[in-house]
Amino acid sequence: MSTHEIYISRCLEIAKNGLGTTRPNPMVGAVIVYNNTIISEGYTSAYGSNHAEVNAINAVKDKSILSKSTLYVTLEPCSHYGKTPPCSDLIVKHNIPNVVIGCVDDNPEVAGKGIAKLKASDCNVTVGVLENECKTHHKRFFTFHNKKRPYIILKWAETTDGFIAPIKKDEKKPVWITNIYSRQLVHKWRAEEQAILVGTNTVIEDNPSLTVRDWSGENPIRVVLDRNLKLDKTYSVFNDEAENIIFHDNNDLFPKVDKNQKGWAISPPLRRGVNAAYAEIDWNLKTSIAKQICDALYKFQINSIIIEGGANTLQTFINEELWDEARIFTGTVEFKDGTKAPELKGRLISESRIKNDLLKIYAKD
Repeated sequence: MSTHEIYISRCLEIAKNGLGTTRPNPMVGAVIVYNNTIISEGYTSAYGSNHAEVNAINAVKDKSILSKSTLYVTLEPCSHYGKTPPCSDLIVKHNIPNVVIGCVDDNPEVAGKGIAKLKASDCNVTVGVLENECKTHHKRFFTFHNKKRPYIILKWAETTDGFIAPIKKDEKKPVWITNIYSRQLVHKWRAEEQAILVGTNTVIEDNPSLTVRDWSGENPIRVVLDRNLKLDKTYSVFNDEAENIIFHDNNDLFPKVDKNQKGWAISPPLRRGVNAAYAEIDWNLKTSIAKQICDALYKFQINSIIIEGGANTLQTFINEELWDEARIFTGTVEFKDGTKAPELKGRLISESRIKNDLLKIYAKD
């Protein structure tokens, strides 16, 4: 591993500290090196605050040595004004002579402009160090900007005989297939992604809250497919612990929704502090339901989502080839009959044990 790769690798390590908090911004990592020694590090703060480069520069007490240092960063420094000023301007201001970048930012507002600005100020710029690793790390950000949809993670648990739910159950709550450690991991995943999606039947049968309880983190936005708006607000998914996006296809019933009741609003965009927004899709277009959902989620600025719905919801996204990653648990129980697990073809990228549960993670070919 070259010197540049060592430092970019460190950038990738610290960048993960921003997972689940920086969205819709990318979780970038940066280090500053002086005389072959790391003198500061930074990662992207929560959305609306400092980017990684700013945090790394601010951490250097003696700013005079910045003019003799090298800045390493996983993603091209921004060149435009958003919630914060351009990072490239700050780099130029401090006369940092060398900048090593993992990968170019595909966001049209940047897309090489940051690099061009640095080069115009006589900065020595190196691009493409651990490029594949950096692109993988920024997969949510790149998927959102390049494919105009969220990064989609499918998740389900199945029995050893291939079922995800029994035919009958006595209570309106989940029938657990996996152990408590696997369930805790799922809550960690929820904290890492921006949204989580389920269908009507999952809400009716399990009454889930879809929040982060066994882990520390922010609750994801809950996306519920409720074609005929048959779900009332007594279900846990509609509590005030997180925002909701409701997809429907019922122009007759929709005007009857109490638009003035506190906590409910009709959008987009979804606004923080407003319990629910509504979006209409055409369920009669059966070959593009997932596509319509993705198009709407892009407008809502959702850059990543976990699909935790039932078999039909999951299979809809699989059939339309709208998924990026699948995380499938196999528990130790058998149902002998019930709802069959979805059918999926993908590339196995990892396999691990969580106590007695088997977890396989697939990437879409």
